[in-house]
Amino acid sequence: MSAGPDPVINGLRFVVTGGGTREPIDPVRFIGNRSSGKMGNALALAALQHGAAVTLVTAGPAPAAQAGLEVVAVETAAEMHAAVRDALVGARVLIMAAAVADWRPQVVAGNKLKKGADTLTLELVPTVDILRALRDAQASQGVFAVGFAAETEHVIDNARAKLESKGLDLIVVNDVSRADIGMGADDNEVTVIGRDGTLETIARAPKPDVADAIVRIIASKLR
Repeated sequence: MSAGPDPVINGLRFVVTGGGTREPIDPVRFIGNRSSGKMGNALALAALQHGAAVTLVTAGPAPAAQAGLEVVAVETAAEMHAAVRDALVGARVLIMAAAVADWRPQVVAGNKLKKGADTLTLELVPTVDILRALRDAQASQGVFAVGFAAETEHVIDNARAKLESKGLDLIVVNDVSRADIGMGADDNEVTVIGRDGTLETIARAPKPDVADAIVRIIASKLR
């Protein structure tokens, strides 16, 4: 874990996203995923320990309040996009660790849907692709962008494709087909892939330790 501020990171501002977004179906139901927000929280705290000022945009439970940490609570992909876009002004690093829902109901019912018919059909439409939407935005110019990829097959190949298509500097990928790491678990095991050819595996460890290792890799690139 961090022994104190890193001179490369100290004083920089990080924007970190975490948690799984929720797309409403009606006032009580939503489409979501298994993300607990633990990885995003761990990354925010690791960056803070290395001396950064951190804005955490999260759809999950947030860490306890502390100096240097600003928390922005969101629920949907659209809300997260707007919050990240605003937070990026003046930021140096963006870490998109949130599990953003890919789809949302086209129509949200104003009242709770009642049981009745044997089946219920929902028309789904894509949510905003936050990284792609931000790629050419003025606020993201000069920001070191780190994405996350949760994959179940062709893990490295799929992550490299996402790295390129979304114009990232680094991508962190894990195999979520394993129940012992990733979404909801206390541990993680990831591979960090860089546009510059970086390919570094961080062995299974508690998420705070994995987060610290990721922030150290980011610092090495900024250096």
